[in-house]
Amino acid sequence: METSASLIASSALRRHAILCVLGASACYSITGALVKAVSAEFPTAEIVLFRSGVAVLVTLPLLWRHGGLAALRTHRPWGHLARTVTGFAGMLTSYYGYATLPLAINTALGFAMPLILTALSVPLLGERVGWRRASAVLVGLAGVLVVVRPWRHAADSLPLFPVAVVLLGVVAWALSMISIRRMGEVGESNVAIVLWFSFGATAMGAAMTVPVWQTPDALQLGALTAVGVITGLAQLLMTEGYRSGEPSLVAPFEYGAILYTTVLGMAIWSEIPDLWNIVGIAIIIGSGLYIWQYEAGPGRRGAPRGE
Repeated sequence: METSASLIASSALRRHAILCVLGASACYSITGALVKAVSAEFPTAEIVLFRSGVAVLVTLPLLWRHGGLAALRTHRPWGHLARTVTGFAGMLTSYYGYATLPLAINTALGFAMPLILTALSVPLLGERVGWRRASAVLVGLAGVLVVVRPWRHAADSLPLFPVAVVLLGVVAWALSMISIRRMGEVGESNVAIVLWFSFGATAMGAAMTVPVWQTPDALQLGALTAVGVITGLAQLLMTEGYRSGEPSLVAPFEYGAILYTTVLGMAIWSEIPDLWNIVGIAIIIGSGLYIWQYEAGPGRRGAPRGE
């Protein structure tokens, strides 16, 4: 009887974790659609400013609960600077991608981040990558090429400049994750990492927005604010999902974002992926899942996406 109750509780917790990650992926997808919708009227920097500014408001209670300004004390200022610059670059380029590329394609390119992170972990973290993981990285990068297919006729191909910008942003995200890992290894608190990034990204967004500011009307202001609010909800759901379920269980459900953005892109902007797009996306997902499984193996830990 006791064993049966334990199994039921465990099953309920696993369902809860999966639903949280699916919900987070849906929220990220809705955010991408909102960013794409307002990008025709507002510069990317201003959208990022609203997203970061709302995040600051959301994190202020976190600051209060952890001792006020004392929570910002750090012995790794350069680590926070590196994390903020690279994380901001990753967010800026991702939002630019939503404005210039099909939703599903931009989302799929973003999921190349674990592949880049694995490759960079060798020179920057001194990790050893065996032939299986190295092969997964190469196969995943081949999947990126299948999605982009730069050899196609110009009229049928994706615009290469936005693709290059987004992929550079994926590298920036990977560098940001490496900065977080390094600070975590030396005992820097999660609270300090989150707060310094929120404040830093807001300051950088404000500096970039000043010369290009566009004053929103009430409806536009609601949409810009919603980008920050829904992203904050996504982060809470993703954190709860990884807190209550094993990474190897919940990580695959992050890829629900591909399905969500495909549906949104088709329904709103008539963005229909072709067969090769689907094949390339499947290759990226398969390679990413293989690396997720490795990271979640004995003695290792997975980490959810950040921003």
